Amino acid sequence: MLTDLAHAVPLALLFALPVAVVGGVLLHVMRRRSITAAMVTLGLVPLAAALGGVVGVSGLMYTPQLVGTIAVCGVVGVVTVPVAWWLGRRFAREATWQREADVAELEAVRDAEAARRELVAWMSHDLRSPLAGIRGMTDALADGIVAEPADVADYLARIRRESDRMAAMVEDLFQLSRATSAALNLSLVPLALGEVVSDAVAAEGPAATAAGIEIVADSPQVWPVVRGSDSELTRTVRNLLANAVRHTPAGGRIELTAGLRDDHAWLRVQDGCGGIAEEDLPRLFTVGFRGGGGARTPGEGPGAGLGLAIARAFAEAHGGTIGVRNRGPGCVFELALPHAMAPRAALRA
Repeated sequence: MLTDLAHAVPLALLFALPVAVVGGVLLHVMRRRSITAAMVTLGLVPLAAALGGVVGVSGLMYTPQLVGTIAVCGVVGVVTVPVAWWLGRRFAREATWQREADVAELEAVRDAEAARRELVAWMSHDLRSPLAGIRGMTDALADGIVAEPADVADYLARIRRESDRMAAMVEDLFQLSRATSAALNLSLVPLALGEVVSDAVAAEGPAATAAGIEIVADSPQVWPVVRGSDSELTRTVRNLLANAVRHTPAGGRIELTAGLRDDHAWLRVQDGCGGIAEEDLPRLFTVGFRGGGGARTPGEGPGAGLGLAIARAFAEAHGGTIGVRNRGPGCVFELALPHAMAPRAALRA
């Protein structure tokens, strides 16, 4: 027995080792071309090496044992090849998906970093300008250069306006940081969407009236009830209204409509901005996006220009979405929020 084993082992190595080496080289080549081909090769190489060793031990003589071994290897190969092919296809899909996910994540990180840098640059500019104005006016008052009561009152009023503008910018930054924080935890309760919009219109109404813009709401008393946090949801609607007022020309009209779709309520804000370039629509809610409308200046209004980004962040925190599209004389912003009572539950009630 030991003599036969000592005689068989060298022959098995002699015939199996070259097959294994050739299979390893082939596997290395296939690995660079196709994961599926590499898996099939990986499954066949041990089988071919075992078959070579058996043939070598048999002395290349036709025997019943050799026939049986070849038959077994054939059956194993028939089973192994499809399984290896299936595993290779699966691994290839997962590798492709992971590669695409890594690329997308890298692009998202780059976009976020670019937006952060752009935002910091804009905030530096928007804060530097009013600070320079406030410093110049306070120096003029302190040095007695401006002494007439009317001029002093005018300077103080301008200092107050610039201070309010800077406070609004800082408030926008705080709200954006809060809205995008993973620690944000909203207390959601049923809220009448009409009442939320009424509060937002009351807050933005004076600015619209001063700009000669009419705000019209279509039957807000029958609008649906949503699940939301009062202050954050009102802030979201206010930001949408403020954006509409800012970009609607004098004499224009802002229309508010609402309704139900499936288990979500929707609110649409139609402005008269004249439309937005289609390539800019997907980036409209991005932090730091300016668009192609010329240079920003602090005179464009209060805040830091982060209203739409804050609105989207708060909407997503409510489990909703915000979209925008061109329609009619301007754009329509649509806010979708979970309905306080799903349609089936309402029917049962």
